[in-house]
Amino acid sequence: MTAVIETRGLGKVYSAGTEAEVVALRGVDLSIRRGEFVAIMGPSGSGKSTLMNLIGCLDTPSHGTYLCDGVDVATLDAEARAQLRLHKIGFVFQGFNLLARLDALENVAMPLGYADIPRTERLARARAALEAVGLGARVHHRPSELSGGQQQRVAIARALINRPPVLLADEPTGALDTKTGEEILALFRRLRDDGHTIVLITHDAEVAAHADRVFVMRDGEMHAQSEEEAAHLAEVAQVLHGGTP
Repeated sequence: MTAVIETRGLGKVYSAGTEAEVVALRGVDLSIRRGEFVAIMGPSGSGKSTLMNLIGCLDTPSHGTYLCDGVDVATLDAEARAQLRLHKIGFVFQGFNLLARLDALENVAMPLGYADIPRTERLARARAALEAVGLGARVHHRPSELSGGQQQRVAIARALINRPPVLLADEPTGALDTKTGEEILALFRRLRDDGHTIVLITHDAEVAAHADRVFVMRDGEMHAQSEEEAAHLAEVAQVLHGGTP
């Protein structure tokens, strides 16, 4: 199956003054196939957020190559990268990032305003996206009238509105209680089954265990799972998936 995300020797170095440099990412090789649900796991400072920013075209690498759906991102100028983000990548964040003054329908339709799509079509697509995440009866509720889990579903619908091949989720259950978090992760699995590519950034092994594959970041590098990590993930996955680690 074709890789929708592929990095080769990807690195990122930040300047921390006139002489000091901070190496945030060191030569990461990563290949994610279309239709996979992948978790990138690591503690704070491991480099997973830097990797997320590069995959999401929110930042540019210091060296290495990144192909997003076959496009070499290094060949794009700032405007072209913005268009790639708009059409190729949907973002889901821990904090939902919904506009309080807009109802769910308007929040979801908002990205389509940048794509010159008529308002009638924007709202129709937004309604369909909300129905797909189980919020068809809440389209005219504002964020303050929705639970945390419902707000995250609105955010997921918004991320999917441009039909991007990649959904990038950064700690999407971090602000939710355990039961609601499980519901959101189950939704990601259903989206995976529908053909979406899900990349989940997390520090939590129990969250990562919902994914098809888990990559581990430490000190800016991609590492194989330790025996303890692999055993723990297998044990959690066995509970989650009814005996299938």
